[in-house]
Amino acid sequence: MKISALALTATLGIALAPAGQAAVKSVVLVHGAFADGSGWKRVVDILERDGYSVYIAQIPETTFEADVAATKFILDRSGPCVLVGHSYGGMVITEAGVHASVKSLVYVAAFQPSVGESAGELNGKTPPASNDIAPVGGGFLQVKPESYFMAISQVPISMEAFGAKATAAAWSNKPSFAVVAKQDRMINPDLERFMASRAKSDTIELPGSHAVYVSHAKEVAALIEKAAKSRE
Repeated sequence: MKISALALTATLGIALAPAGQAAVKSVVLVHGAFADGSGWKRVVDILERDGYSVYIAQIPETTFEADVAATKFILDRSGPCVLVGHSYGGMVITEAGVHASVKSLVYVAAFQPSVGESAGELNGKTPPASNDIAPVGGGFLQVKPESYFMAISQVPISMEAFGAKATAAAWSNKPSFAVVAKQDRMINPDLERFMASRAKSDTIELPGSHAVYVSHAKEVAALIEKAAKSRE
């Protein structure tokens, strides 16, 4: 079988292209505290419709180290991707985002720590409007069940996870994007703005609560796709 020089050149060009230039067609989503990955469904539906492969890291919320490990397990097989975190998931993607598969990060109403900062410390500096988080025993925290429906099906998170300090800040050397939820009562919107500004993240603001990825799935998915296309 004869292969033209042009075809051979094109094939070799694809095979030898630097990994950083590979098309980013995968997205890894990390949920926040008190939740699981099912809340991402509306965002996933849009991304899959638009041709992206989507992975959801179901973090155990037992320790920060275990949550980062669960995320890296997904990154080991995702290929070049956008890594997205909501709420406490922002802590996780900041640490796990140093993984070679991660080409950009998206923070959705999320913590965006610098090295040495914890979620608890950041929340303490700029307190949120809500004070619905309380100990539930065994070293775990929960949202008071009477607060809203999602609270009665929640996954408690360990106090250790909230107190753990970031040892890496992936946003310091990878492109980052952020969503500020203007009516967020779990993380102060001013704290979200401060962290996004410090990281020089490409930022949008949306009218919505902490679960802004549910109420504004279309806009959140669009920002994720923008992050993917910025690395192609």
